[in-house]
Amino acid sequence: MTRIVHHPILGSLNNRQKLSFVFNGQELEAYENETIAAALLANGIRTLRHHEESGSPRGFYCNIGHCMECRLTVNEQANVRACLTTVKPNMAVQSGKQHPNIVKRMVEGNE
Repeated sequence: MTRIVHHPILGSLNNRQKLSFVFNGQELEAYENETIAAALLANGIRTLRHHEESGSPRGFYCNIGHCMECRLTVNEQANVRACLTTVKPNMAVQSGKQHPNIVKRMVEGNE
C-alpha cells in the first residue's frame, strides 16, 4: 500500500474507521471520508477506464473534478467521478467501460 498514514496537517488515519469496498470484483480497503480516487491510488490502482475512441488506458489527471478522466461506475451508476466521491462501506465500483464510438460507426456505415 502507498497510503500516507500520518499527515502534519490532516492528522493520523489511525483515528478513522477502515472500510471495505469492491473494485472490479476485488475487495479493497479504504478509510472513512476517503475518496474513491485516494483509496484506489493507495491500493496501487492507476488505470480507471479506457478512452472511448483509442482504447488507451486512462487514470487520474486533475483530481479536483474538472476533467472527467476518473469517471467510474459506482453501485451501477455510470460516470461517477472518483476524485469527488467518498467511499462508503461495501460500495461496488467498476472501471469505466470503453463505449463504442457512435459517430465513427455512423461514418463507416455500421449503424
